[in-house]
Amino acid sequence: MNKTQPDPSRMTDEEIRAAVRDRYAASATVVLNDLGSAASCCTRVDRDPMTRDLYDDTEATQVPQAALAASLGCGNPTVLAQLEPGQVVLDLGSGGGLDVLLSARRVGSTGKAYGLDMTPEMLELARRNQAEAGLENAEFLLGTIENIPLPDESVDVIISNCVINLVADKDPVLREAFRVLRPGGRLAVSDMILLRRLPDVAYRAMKFWTGCISGALVDTDYRDKLTAARFTDIGIAVTRTLDANDLTDLAAQLPDDVISTGEDRASIIGGMDGAIASAFIRASKP
Repeated sequence: MNKTQPDPSRMTDEEIRAAVRDRYAASATVVLNDLGSAASCCTRVDRDPMTRDLYDDTEATQVPQAALAASLGCGNPTVLAQLEPGQVVLDLGSGGGLDVLLSARRVGSTGKAYGLDMTPEMLELARRNQAEAGLENAEFLLGTIENIPLPDESVDVIISNCVINLVADKDPVLREAFRVLRPGGRLAVSDMILLRRLPDVAYRAMKFWTGCISGALVDTDYRDKLTAARFTDIGIAVTRTLDANDLTDLAAQLPDDVISTGEDRASIIGGMDGAIASAFIRASKP
């Protein structure tokens, strides 16, 4: 039997945050180590069905390869956001900086793109990527997305890529997003959602939480939380639902110690079938 794994359902918000930070610090370190070696960059980390082929060839040539290698998103929010020159953009959970750098190019020299991340290793990687890209209208900030270090009504567009699901309490995130947006500002994020609740075993596996599965909201709950944060014009559009092959791979990652007597991987797959999806989520601040 595998070593006992932490159970997210019994962890504090800070313990979950630390586990997420450790996972993404490790991912950033893989790419940073490549940059510091004689090997060609870069090792792509943690590839899964949701992180493949999200950026077209033109976008791939606009950023350093290390930014693409560290991308762990489930969509392309820079396209969803329809950015315009002169706008101020904020990426919640900016990782290696891919979406920030693409946004900085779209908003041009009269605009600004901020990236906010809680993982120092990701910020180090993002700043190296920014230097390589030669973009001066981007800035990376250390902090959590529950407490955004920017003034009220200072941002035109907020983007995020498969990050909000990683936070234990989503309500402060959405309230903070609303606070920093200007009137008429827009939220345009890619995120994982659930179309129904998962089997209980999925909520006992930390790998499923840090892998953007068990922390995801059911779509109706996501809409309700956006409404409670005072957003309007809310839209949730599914972009891809995990299929049986994807689910088989996921179930294989479940540690033995989280599977209770009477449960088996085949029944777990059946319980997840059609339940997990990536989505584009839009909302506006009146």
